[in-house]
Amino acid sequence: MLLSLAQWLQTLAPEFGFFRVFQYLTFRAVMAAMTALLMGLVAGPFVIRRLTELKIGQPIRGYGMASHISKSGTPTMGGVLILLCIAVSTLLWADWTNRFVWIVLVVTLGFGAIGWSDDWRKVVNKDPEGMPSREKYLWQSLLGLLAALYLVFSISESSNLRVLELFFKWVQSGFDLSLPPKAGLQLPFIKEVSYPLGVLGFVVLTYLVIVGSSNAVNLTDGLDGLAIMPVVMVGSALGVFAYVTGSAVYSKYLFFPHIPGSGELLIFCAAMAGAGLAFLWFNTHPAQVFMGDVGALALGGALGTIAVIVRQEIVLAIMGGIFVVEALSVMLQVTYFKYTKKKYGTGQRILKMAPLHHHFEKSGWKETQVVVRFWIITMLLCLVGLSTLKLR
Repeated sequence: MLLSLAQWLQTLAPEFGFFRVFQYLTFRAVMAAMTALLMGLVAGPFVIRRLTELKIGQPIRGYGMASHISKSGTPTMGGVLILLCIAVSTLLWADWTNRFVWIVLVVTLGFGAIGWSDDWRKVVNKDPEGMPSREKYLWQSLLGLLAALYLVFSISESSNLRVLELFFKWVQSGFDLSLPPKAGLQLPFIKEVSYPLGVLGFVVLTYLVIVGSSNAVNLTDGLDGLAIMPVVMVGSALGVFAYVTGSAVYSKYLFFPHIPGSGELLIFCAAMAGAGLAFLWFNTHPAQVFMGDVGALALGGALGTIAVIVRQEIVLAIMGGIFVVEALSVMLQVTYFKYTKKKYGTGQRILKMAPLHHHFEKSGWKETQVVVRFWIITMLLCLVGLSTLKLR
């Protein structure tokens, strides 16, 4: 909005030329981060107070960690604060005509709505299971597939009109499976090499990345501040990749595919970082508010969508290694328990408790030790991911 306003003011008179600063992506990214951060810090106490008044408190399950019993009743669904800050800051500082900004916003708010419904059933309707898993995955899958079908054509085109044109041509051609080279899977550390996917492969990969990332972040969100800081770090690193792929000069120099318009996602990533840091102010141990599924599912979906657009799905798995390991720990624990129960009659566990962060708690680590050490690991993994910009 502010970009359009600045451009309009420049057309009125030469003395408004200083508004040209709004055309610089880096300036708007800094302002987006600052706007989201300040907005979150100001609005945070009101949101927490309101959630407390509505008695939207986090239920603690009986089989969970005993040390977490004191957290029962802490306001949850604080992810609404993050989403509000991201949406407002992005709409203020990003280019409204950019197709990638809108698709990421739609996916983020869509997954947020799914999480909201799940949280609401748990804490307001007092349903301990919340939204049934099948129903949740159905809505996640629908949203992920719709995003994939849009992105399969939009990455190589510069306008929504052109995207619709290609989509209809694809339908008329009998669903031709050929795709532009930009939609190939980019291999990190290897110069100018990508694996061709085809339409079906791209859609499947995009679906898995978006839905998988959403659920992985949600599984990680189990300790005070554990999920939000890695989201901030990974999101900020993806913003760098968005800036590179959106620039014809930098993408050519660094041997990355040039994706016109993707640079505008730096604004969204900056807003996500600012909103995340503001939320961490209230979520740090001992937490005054929890993110809830409304925040975790949305932020994970956002990371996955951005990674697909900038063609860095593998790098996302590297930088978000904590999310990947947390998700795998749950999958392995459940699978092994069911297998041993079927074979021996008694279920056995690989870990003391899943997800992985609870295993370390059971092993004697304090909550703050687990959180900070996972942050350090994420920082290291983000540096490895960023090194792929040059080490190719």
